[in-house]
Amino acid sequence: MHTPEFVTAPRSHTVWEKQCVRLHCTISGWPEPRVVWYKNNVSIDPMSKPGKYKVESSYNVHSLEINRCDFDDTAQYRVSAMNSKGENSAFASVVVKRFKGEFDESLPSPRLLPCLEYGVTFETHIVEKFGVSFGREGETLSLGCSVIIYPSLQRFQPEIEWYRDDKLLVPSKWVQTHWSGDRATLTLTHLNKEDEGLYTLRVITKSGFETHSAYVFVRDADGEIAGAPGAPLDVYCQDANKDYVIVTWKQPAVDGGSTILGYFVDRCEVGTTHWAQCNDTPVKFARFPVTGLVEGRSYVFRVRAVNKAGMSHPSRVSEPVAAMDPADRTRKGASAPWTGQIIVTEEEPVEGVVPGRPFELTVIEATKNYVVLSWKPPGDKGHEGVMYYVEKCVSGTDSWQRVNTEIPVKSPRFALFDLAEGKSYCFRVRCCNSAGVGEPSDPTEATTVGDKLDIPSAPGRVVPTRNTDTSVVVSWEGSREAKELVGYYIENSIVGSNTWEPCNNKPVKGTRFVCHGLTTGESYIFRVRAVNAAGISEFSQESEAIEVKAAIASPAPPYGINVLECVRDSMVLAWKQPTFIGGADITGYFVDYREVIDGVPGKWHEANIKSVSERAYRVSELKENMLYQFQVRAANMAGVGIPSLTSEVFKCEEWTIAVPGPPHDLQVQEVRKDSLVLLWKPPVYQGRDGVNGYYIDIKEAEADFEMWRGVNEKANDKIFMKIKDLREGESYVFRVRAQNKAGVGKASEPTEPVEALTKPGTAEIVVNVDDEGVISLNFECSNLNADSKFVWSKNYVEMTEPERMTMETKGNKAKAIFNTPSEDDLGIYSCFVTHTDGESASYTLSEEALKELLKVSHDHKFPIIPLKTELAVELLEKGRVRFWLQAEKISANGKVEYVFNDNMISQGEKYKMNFDKNTGIIEMLMESLGKEDEGTFTFQLQDGKATNQSSLVLIGDVFKQLQKESEFQRKEWHRKQGPHFVEYLSYDVTPECCVRLKCKVGNMKKDSVAMWYKDGREVKVNEKLDFSEGVLTLEISQISKKDAGIYEVVLKDDRGKDTSTLNLTDQGFKDLMNQVFSVIANSSTQLKIQSTEEGIRIYSFVNYYNDELHVTWHHKDAAIAFTERIKSGVVGEQLWLQISEPTEKDKGKYAIEFFDGKGGLRRTVELAGQAFDDAFAEFQRLKAAAIAERNRARVAGGLPDVVTIQEGKALNLTCNISGDPVPEVTWLKNEREMVSDDHYILKFESGKFASFTITGVNTADSGKYSILVKNKYGTESGDFTVSVFIPDEEHGKKK
Repeated sequence: MHTPEFVTAPRSHTVWEKQCVRLHCTISGWPEPRVVWYKNNVSIDPMSKPGKYKVESSYNVHSLEINRCDFDDTAQYRVSAMNSKGENSAFASVVVKRFKGEFDESLPSPRLLPCLEYGVTFETHIVEKFGVSFGREGETLSLGCSVIIYPSLQRFQPEIEWYRDDKLLVPSKWVQTHWSGDRATLTLTHLNKEDEGLYTLRVITKSGFETHSAYVFVRDADGEIAGAPGAPLDVYCQDANKDYVIVTWKQPAVDGGSTILGYFVDRCEVGTTHWAQCNDTPVKFARFPVTGLVEGRSYVFRVRAVNKAGMSHPSRVSEPVAAMDPADRTRKGASAPWTGQIIVTEEEPVEGVVPGRPFELTVIEATKNYVVLSWKPPGDKGHEGVMYYVEKCVSGTDSWQRVNTEIPVKSPRFALFDLAEGKSYCFRVRCCNSAGVGEPSDPTEATTVGDKLDIPSAPGRVVPTRNTDTSVVVSWEGSREAKELVGYYIENSIVGSNTWEPCNNKPVKGTRFVCHGLTTGESYIFRVRAVNAAGISEFSQESEAIEVKAAIASPAPPYGINVLECVRDSMVLAWKQPTFIGGADITGYFVDYREVIDGVPGKWHEANIKSVSERAYRVSELKENMLYQFQVRAANMAGVGIPSLTSEVFKCEEWTIAVPGPPHDLQVQEVRKDSLVLLWKPPVYQGRDGVNGYYIDIKEAEADFEMWRGVNEKANDKIFMKIKDLREGESYVFRVRAQNKAGVGKASEPTEPVEALTKPGTAEIVVNVDDEGVISLNFECSNLNADSKFVWSKNYVEMTEPERMTMETKGNKAKAIFNTPSEDDLGIYSCFVTHTDGESASYTLSEEALKELLKVSHDHKFPIIPLKTELAVELLEKGRVRFWLQAEKISANGKVEYVFNDNMISQGEKYKMNFDKNTGIIEMLMESLGKEDEGTFTFQLQDGKATNQSSLVLIGDVFKQLQKESEFQRKEWHRKQGPHFVEYLSYDVTPECCVRLKCKVGNMKKDSVAMWYKDGREVKVNEKLDFSEGVLTLEISQISKKDAGIYEVVLKDDRGKDTSTLNLTDQGFKDLMNQVFSVIANSSTQLKIQSTEEGIRIYSFVNYYNDELHVTWHHKDAAIAFTERIKSGVVGEQLWLQISEPTEKDKGKYAIEFFDGKGGLRRTVELAGQAFDDAFAEFQRLKAAAIAERNRARVAGGLPDVVTIQEGKALNLTCNISGDPVPEVTWLKNEREMVSDDHYILKFESGKFASFTITGVNTADSGKYSILVKNKYGTESGDFTVSVFIPDEEHGKKK
């Protein structure tokens, strides 16, 4: 037993108001001491102020937490420890600094809920907390925390309260709250800058409350006009009266890059959507009196800022305000104000009384834009109420002028506009009612028109200090003698960027602010401006630059103490690294131990005076078979942290088991979505034999103990292993067991849960070979901070002094360079970055990869300039010769040497060299090629170390052909300087088989001449030559052999002439005719079948027929031998084949083949089957019809139409009769058959001749006569008329 001792004493603190402070100490002593905390020697009772103080004791660590410190918490605090052996005390001071200019506000004391269950104490834990949040105007933002309350009783629900800047939030259209039973949520439905601030969640139970706070920043929405200012904020209405209200607001932090010219105030009557602008010119003062309101109506207001770029978005609208007398808000049944009309009531009329004089007339606000007057109504204002007239006069005169001449005002407030800035005025007020206008009030003192409130002075010295890796604490000296200070705006800028960004969009009242949302590792400077209603001050001086990184603190306690080996007088301990290392590397660990006798722990002893860097340590000089407890503290440059929780009780006795002890110090690297690498250290206790392998176990983090399963079936002989086939997003824990010949030992402590996830920005090791052929491994980390270091390992053993590699680090990039790469360098190379969230990667250098890298390295050491094309030659205009090649890439330092037959050539009259280093094109030009230019041309390239060359051999036929072509091109160029043929004379055949000679000419002018010749004789062309289209034509229709000849066109003018000749004789003419025949053949129709009286005809039509056209007919693919029965011919454009008296043998496929000197064209038709039967039947029909037509009875001729004959004469008529068989002949008179007698003699002789004779004509013989011939093939008749006249009658009269 011993008196209490302070292992670690409490430390003094200086904090800002509303921060929390925690005093803690470690006390040893037995019996366990009683600990009491005192403030200025007065004991602290935590229950006297619930939520203010929190006292905890755990494993000899005692703490006092003071929540949301205020100025009264500045005191000396004492902690007293007492047991039966004595008392000991330690002291610490707490100094609470008050923010200058900030109101003394604090959260209201919580209302504790009644608890019906006696003795129940609720423990509240806020988890999954919301952090610092950023939003933009118009967006929706939600904040939430999960709340765990133990015990969980359904009938006892906590009270959830949300605060913004210590003001309780109530649900509205802007704010929505929700409590689900285990999660509290606050939703800001339409962010405005008014919503920026410190948000606090308070969870209240009958046992106390827990809080969590974080800041919400709201940025300006994107402006409709570039460069427009941000919207004003915190629009508020004050001093509302019957027809008057003062609207106030706060200036925005963002002015858009140019000074804000002023503000426009808009009003809208509640219940309508019409906004009316209240001021015609912008006001700079952030306060404005709005007049002309209608009494009894409610209004909302908004404000817009304007600069030279344009107008801002409107602010959030104010709360509604009613235009009415403030007294009327609380008074009921008040009489209506006088409106200038007589009001008839049921009461007895009261004689009107002229109101008295107003009193206490004062100027309550004066700016250069307006002056606001305030007064009190008269005591004797009459039964009906009063209204007011305001008068003014220039100071020093007695000339009073009524301001509101038309309408008196109802409110005892009035704003005067349009006053001359700099002039002094006096003011007075008169009351009026229906009885008249009263006496004026006493005038005010002379008031000079101008701003009475000055813009604040610039804040003083700005000091930034580190806070977290994304935030900085900025403090400053407040503006001196600032009146009506609204707050401060803070801006930041990355050093060297010259771009300033606002840190807050809502003014802060203190002189200290935490600027969040900064980039880790960047250096920032800060400046501050003060704000009041008059405007925004000048900027303070810029602060010194500060790099954003977390402030250094002592580390958290280690945890997970276990025993790795135990002998008679010592034990080897292992532990896990603290979860928070304090922002600086852990420099070492301190181990304490104490004996435990009969369950009573003894005094702590230091096991090591000098810190140990490893997370394992052998504690010596222990007593065999004694029980011990241990604790470990971690240290960094900020100091020694608090000790870990006391370990379990371990017995110091020698291990005699055969299997090895547990591995220790498990680490996880290279975490990806489906794999990770697990590292560990071998067990300290090896067992009877050395360790020969390891087994790795895995299970899901939330799974039961029975779910452990092995990763490897065969023992792993290394102290690392890559574990694959993980499920993305799943959390796992791992452990390792060592094996020797005796068996598998105890498992290690499991790792912390690891989520299989590839984090954004994760990089891999990249292998690179530079231009010098140096092979290196490169790793880049985007989440680097100032204290981070790159640690390279081979086969996961750190390379502290590598002989075969050189390490380099520049910024966030690290490089490991192979000095002399060989097979000795094969292995797994990994890079781990300290002070990050496990940033690491590895690369396996295999034998195949090494060979490939060595090949690339050799190519880089001895580089070759790559060529897109080898050296080539081409001809240009005028027959110029161009030698050229193109390199894929060549720098500005590249050089070229030109060689011909091993001799260097250079720029001159013969050779022109060009080298375009942007495109890599190298060329050499020559005007022409001579015999001396036959040989080998070479381009030699050099670009630094890289070289290359390309050659072209021009000898023999290759050179001669190129020279000939060059000469031809040169002549062609000269030819084209005058009128010339672009396309020489040629021909084509139109679908109408018209031959058209044509040529295309160029470079013609008005006096250019084109002449056609055939066989040396000029051909006159009817049409006028038109050179506009550049085409000359000569058409030959119905071409024949007489058109064969040599055709020529001559172009000429004063610049020269050109000739084009076309030979259309012999073979040339044959080729032309063959093309004509081809056009004819292609115009032919398909073969068709036609029946005739002679037989069957097969035919085809063509567009044009030429006598020179050669066609052949085929039957069953054999040429037809023509006979009297089978003939062919042409009628017009019809080509036919006639088969007379067809028979069965004539069936089959028929074809006509046109010859055009090439493949020809064949048309076919099938004369068989139904086609033959139909054609043959039609032939028989036509044949029979022809026979009948040919043999039918006919009157061939000889009979006149009319016969006129004198009475007494004889008439004899004869006609020819044909027909086979011989027809029968019948004569008719007036449709009646006649018989032969002496008067009418009718004869038919030889079957051919029929005669008709009247021996003596008389008048009775006049009439119509007919002859009718008939046989079996038909009948025909012939008619004539006989007219008999008497000579004695008048000439010409007929009977």
